[in-house]
Parts: sequence; structure tokens; C-alpha cells
Amino acid sequence: MFDVENYTGSREENYQMVIKQLKALLDGETNQIANLSNASALLNQFLTDVNWVGFYLMEEKGLVLGPFQGLPACVRIPVGRGVCGTAVQDRTTMLVEDVHQFPGHIACDAASRSEVVVPIVKNNQVIGVLDIDSPTPSRFDEIDKNYLEKFVEELQNHI
Repeated sequence: MFDVENYTGSREENYQMVIKQLKALLDGETNQIANLSNASALLNQFLTDVNWVGFYLMEEKGLVLGPFQGLPACVRIPVGRGVCGTAVQDRTTMLVEDVHQFPGHIACDAASRSEVVVPIVKNNQVIGVLDIDSPTPSRFDEIDKNYLEKFVEELQNHI
């Protein structure tokens, strides 16, 4: 059974706690859909001021919608297009302060203003991305980037 935590430490301590929770949630489970579903739900209850948390997975030459929390979303995103497709193409985490200023941004939810996307790499291949949107400009910073990358590193061991 999962108990919702009151995250009362520093941001770094709270992220460390959520990564420990992820590890416990995924322990012994190998089903990718189940693990991605729990990971998106965990981040959605942990993060404040977000309106979409989920995954896009590589399929053929593009990304396809995976488990998520939030409003219905774009189903397919070509590599190199939008924030998610650019993260795959460049194999790097994207921190976007204002999505309306990002060339080629794909607007799935008009309320989204900022975004962070972390590539998921396994066996030296991008297999998907973690995508998180916020209705607030500049919602995400280097602390978020660093710990979300660590979150994805832990997740990669279970998918």
C-alpha cells in the first residue's frame, strides 16, 4: 500500500524521498506499463504547480503517448519536433521556461507555459521521455532537472 508523504524537507530532500518511494513502488515489478503508470502518478502527487506528467515512448521513428496523469494529450510526436522530439533528437534534458517561445512547440494543453523533458536511455538508445508541463512560466529549474534525471535513472532499471 502506498502512503502519501508530507514532503517537509528541502527540495533536494523531498526529491530524494520521492526517488526512494519510486524504488519501493517498482521493486520486483518488471511490467513497463505498470511501472510507468506508477511513476507518473507518483510524480503527479509529489510535484506542485504541474498540469501534465507522463511518458512518451519510442515506436518506429517517433514518440507515442504512454502512461500519464493529466488532460488527454497528443498521441504521436515526430523526433526533432516540439520539446519532446527535440529532447530525443539531442539526447538531452530540455528545460523550457516559456513553451510559447520554443520553436515548433506542440501545444497539447493550451494552459501549459513551461516544460521539462528528460530522455530515457537504455542500452545507449533513447526509448522514451519523461514529460512534465506546468501552467506557470519558469516553473522548472536546475534542481528539478538534476533530480528528475536521477528519477529517470532509477526508472530505467525497471523498464
